[in-house]
Amino acid sequence: MRSGSHSLKLKTTTRPPLFSCGFFRQCTQSVLSPTTVNPPAAAAAAELEDSDSSSSSNTSQSFTQWRFPMGAADDQPKEVDGRMPPPPTARRAAEGNSRSLEENFHVAEIQFGSGSDSDRLRAIHLLERCLVPDPRSAADCPAGVMAGVVSCLREGGAAARRSASKVLLALSLAEENRRVAVEAGAVTAVVEALADAETAAAERSLAALELLCTTAEGAAEVRAHALSVPMMVQVMGKMEARGKEHALSVLGVIYGGSRSESESDVAVAPAEEVARAVMLALQGECSARGRRKGAQLLKTLQENGGLDLSEQCEMNG
Repeated sequence: MRSGSHSLKLKTTTRPPLFSCGFFRQCTQSVLSPTTVNPPAAAAAAELEDSDSSSSSNTSQSFTQWRFPMGAADDQPKEVDGRMPPPPTARRAAEGNSRSLEENFHVAEIQFGSGSDSDRLRAIHLLERCLVPDPRSAADCPAGVMAGVVSCLREGGAAARRSASKVLLALSLAEENRRVAVEAGAVTAVVEALADAETAAAERSLAALELLCTTAEGAAEVRAHALSVPMMVQVMGKMEARGKEHALSVLGVIYGGSRSESESDVAVAPAEEVARAVMLALQGECSARGRRKGAQLLKTLQENGGLDLSEQCEMNG
């Protein structure tokens, strides 16, 4: 559908050469080299070492600056018999660390199953303390625990959602947990929680979603969700470099690759609208990985949709 003089033109017979202007040459120079590939798991693992201040101007340094705070500040401890006891956060961390991961999973599953909001919050904070410092040890997450994490992401308050985004990303780093997360509804929870998520939590959730899309089940879920494309386009327009990277990668899953018969009738946004949003995102602050993902996505959209991107390229300089 046309929209004034700024609409993209569809070619039916011939196509212009890919990346026919300086903008696309700039996007694809060097970043398309296979030596620069940064697998999603490696990028997300580095992201777990960043700080929650992701909205600062330093976010262009992809996945290098974060440090996770382990929870809200507790009341100051009082002196007992001339000595200061450890603060409550330290005591709780020590209690969690004294148990094995399997035992912590068991405790969290019981707390999630109690139906109490306070127990659910305690469970997600327990998982945050024991998983975030060493996320690669978090294999074989029980289905009940994963369901509790997803419920916190979908229905919890701000504190629960922040912790749930950290825990989901930590769990998703282990390949064994990704299908468990998809079966628990993590794809739908992430997509639908993005609208009002805090920036740091949204970035971590998108990183987890990118990992979930490495499974066939996760890719199918994200393609089937009606809000996937609109939400990815929205976050590209308002988030910093890391959020753009993950959104571009998820869009690449949606528009790239082959679709199964059940997915062939799933409606997605017009390719020209997505291409316009990608081009605008790449003009702003974007990392090398994000530019590579964006260039690959534009190439896919042009090849599969028969788009003429030259006019839009001229309008964007």
